[in-house]
Amino acid sequence: MSDHHTYKKVELVGSSTTTIEDAINNALAEASKSIEKMEWFEVTETRGHIEDGRVAHFQVTLKVGFRIQNS
Repeated sequence: MSDHHTYKKVELVGSSTTTIEDAINNALAEASKSIEKMEWFEVTETRGHIEDGRVAHFQVTLKVGFRIQNS
């Protein structure tokens, strides 16, 4: 086993009709289907779509860090 870790970052955009937290969780849940060893995230942008003067969708851009296998 290595005495250090190496990471890669990817950018994701999650959305939800209910909350920002759900938008984050939706993005992470989908990414976890194809990205292993995800370890952290940071929210870089928060947006929304407005319909009839109300929030219709929350949209959140995330940077997700995952560990390179065997590092």
